[in-house]
Amino acid sequence: MLSAKSLFQEILDNDESFRLFCSIAAGGESQGGWENGRIAALLPPECRALAPKVARHGADEDKHGRIFHALMKKRGLSAVDVPDDTNYTMLLERLGIGLGHARLRSEEPLTERDVVVYLAHSRVTEQRASEQMELLCKHFGADPDLGRAVRMISADEDNHLAYCHEELLRLARAGHGPAIQRALRRCALAEIRVYRDVSLAVMAHMGRILGWPSSRARLLAAGIHAVYAYERVAGWRRMVSLAMPQRRDALGGPPLPAPGFA
Repeated sequence: MLSAKSLFQEILDNDESFRLFCSIAAGGESQGGWENGRIAALLPPECRALAPKVARHGADEDKHGRIFHALMKKRGLSAVDVPDDTNYTMLLERLGIGLGHARLRSEEPLTERDVVVYLAHSRVTEQRASEQMELLCKHFGADPDLGRAVRMISADEDNHLAYCHEELLRLARAGHGPAIQRALRRCALAEIRVYRDVSLAVMAHMGRILGWPSSRARLLAAGIHAVYAYERVAGWRRMVSLAMPQRRDALGGPPLPAPGFA
């Protein structure tokens, strides 16, 4: 029977597919670490109070990248180049979502509007990350090798999502509500398309590594397209709602270390 758990288990049991999975995850997390670090450095004077939280966000992402590298190292594996068609962050940037790398490499301070764009982008992508890590925790939280890593990363992603909700609501109260909603909707609609394309690409690469028959590949592709159809009609709305999180100031304080991983 084809299930999310059996699919992930097959990927994790094979060294080559596991290495690709961890390389893709590590690359995305490390990229997020760099982006948040640059944003923290470039925040405008009126948003400088955010700098420690943005820096904490970046430090968490860097930590996640190191965890995925450590998981590979534990199995005697090293990272592989991430195929362009699986590079989620790069594909979003090409659609103009979030703050572009050319902008972040400059020394020009960001504007308050840039901060809105950054937080809206983070709110949408952290929703996806939180859901994905929740799924991995459900199926592998008790795994002796993977469990501690996915539980730690999942807790961090939940904190990142809470932080985005809280800061966007603060900016909405300051008069940025319409701009926030426009940015959230634009980002969410782009993200579900990129997520579909990346999911199809990842499954295609995994299928080649694991020798999946064409019938299985078609079934998985149909499932991915079905998820996209749902998200295009209604599912994207979960990514644009804002509610005050139960945990306030989720990124206050220093990042938690990752003992045994990095």
